[in-house]
Amino acid sequence: MGGTSIKVGLCDESGKLLHTYEGPTGTEHGSDVVLENIAQYVRKLVADSSHDWEQVAGIGAGIAGFMDIPEGFIKLSPNLGWRNVPVKKILEEKLGKTVKIDNDANVAALGEAWSGAGTGIPNVVCYTLGTGVGGGIIINGKIYQGFKGMAGELGHIKVVPDVEAIRCGCGMYGCLETVSSATGIIRMGKEAVERGEHTSLALIKDLTAKDVLDAAKSGDEVSLRIVNRAALYLGKSMAAVSVILNPQRFIIGGGVSKAGEFLFEAIRKYYHEYTQESAREGVDIVPASLGNDAGVVGAAGLNLHS
Repeated sequence: MGGTSIKVGLCDESGKLLHTYEGPTGTEHGSDVVLENIAQYVRKLVADSSHDWEQVAGIGAGIAGFMDIPEGFIKLSPNLGWRNVPVKKILEEKLGKTVKIDNDANVAALGEAWSGAGTGIPNVVCYTLGTGVGGGIIINGKIYQGFKGMAGELGHIKVVPDVEAIRCGCGMYGCLETVSSATGIIRMGKEAVERGEHTSLALIKDLTAKDVLDAAKSGDEVSLRIVNRAALYLGKSMAAVSVILNPQRFIIGGGVSKAGEFLFEAIRKYYHEYTQESAREGVDIVPASLGNDAGVVGAAGLNLHS
């Protein structure tokens, strides 16, 4: 579920995506309309497929926000403008099927672990590098949610030293998200231009993270410094995760990850530099493989892996 569109998908028990449908969210009309839209999209998806409604084992939903996951209750979703919405109860009444919900980053991680870049590996940690830095932890094939569902908030690991730290959107200082997200990379690029540093970024009117990454690939020294800084703090955060959870694989997705091996080589370098040898042995860092389908697959997977 997004602020502007809802994507639904039908998956089989192996995590293969069989059929998809996408429609507008309708947030401006309130939660009742949005949940009715979801019910209609789900029924249309199945009706347009080669499968019967009776074959549907259950329904999962990935939603950005703070929630009571066992109760299926959205406490606060800023993107949707929701407070205290009993999503599970309402959708179960509308659809007559078991419904499970989880954070959108968690379901994307589950999708990758189930049938994407983590297939066959029981313990993985996923990072999503987009506007912010999201994350998901998969232990023994299941999402680890923690006490109140806050586990996996990797973007809010405090890795930036106080002398360099800026305030994060969460209200704290020094979060990974402030340097390794697309927003953080753009901010660092703009600040370099404003300082009058010699960089090709000064020629770009509406700077994007891709512009900074492309300039770094072309040898722009300022952009290289920015990308290295983003990779350094990602590597440091992974070092912390490794000595706590010891996952076998880190999976990195999101728009920033599309920079490819250029970025991944830097992340691996800093990960090895900051991680104790026994904790990093046999661990690999790979790109996500499901793209925008990861969340849909993972939401379906809540019925088998939660």
